[in-house]
Amino acid sequence: MIEILTAAQVDKARATGALVADILQDLRGRSVVGTNLLDLDRRTAEMIRDAGAESCYVDYAPAFGRGPFGHYVCTAVNDAVLHGRPRDQALADGDLLTLDLAVRLDGIAADSAVSFVVGEARPAGSLELIEVTERALEAGIAAARPGARIGDLSHAIGTVLGDAGYPINMQFGGHGIGTTMHQDPHVSNNGRPGRGYKLRPGLLLALEPWVMADTDELVTDDDGWTLRSSTGCLTAHSEHTVAITEDGAEVLTLPSAPASRPSA
Repeated sequence: MIEILTAAQVDKARATGALVADILQDLRGRSVVGTNLLDLDRRTAEMIRDAGAESCYVDYAPAFGRGPFGHYVCTAVNDAVLHGRPRDQALADGDLLTLDLAVRLDGIAADSAVSFVVGEARPAGSLELIEVTERALEAGIAAARPGARIGDLSHAIGTVLGDAGYPINMQFGGHGIGTTMHQDPHVSNNGRPGRGYKLRPGLLLALEPWVMADTDELVTDDDGWTLRSSTGCLTAHSEHTVAITEDGAEVLTLPSAPASRPSA
């Protein structure tokens, strides 16, 4: 299903996007050396509840997962890149952490992800991985406008990732979003320009470039959810929800303020 939202629904999506962005910023500020992933999950549940929203993840049970996800935020560390199921793990100095969050507020969903390095250490290649996904995301957003084709966005994203020398996995990518979290059209992280669905005002897309440093192959943890690089290499993932407007693409999941560290 491809869903075109009304102006009133897009306005609701702005509120959902702001909530997702602010939760991610709060979690980023709390993600210090020693923080437990389960504590981040509990904080997410608290903030969703306090906002009168609902999680898109806790009861999520697609065919590729093993039963309901059962948690409120994806927490992927180092070689994990997608669907990272929170577990009893304390963050260490230099961990590359990806937080991925989807929430529904007043009937409309938004989805966003951010990758960053915890603490002071900077493992080789970690910042470059993060930066290339952020640039690819910017390129995809810049290509998103009425009349453009999905392939134009995929090509823009894939050009940045490929030119940086990273392999590109085509199994998972961006997607439509609206009253439900995952909708058509699928937005691959590489593709041919001029192909695919023509973008229209009112369409919401979650664009999400992600890469693994030296492979395009994934393996799945025993939890049935967490996807890791097959070689154990570092990974990164950046995502925004955008609304196609008459003028281009409006990013709905920008944070309202920089992340701040929790007080002692």
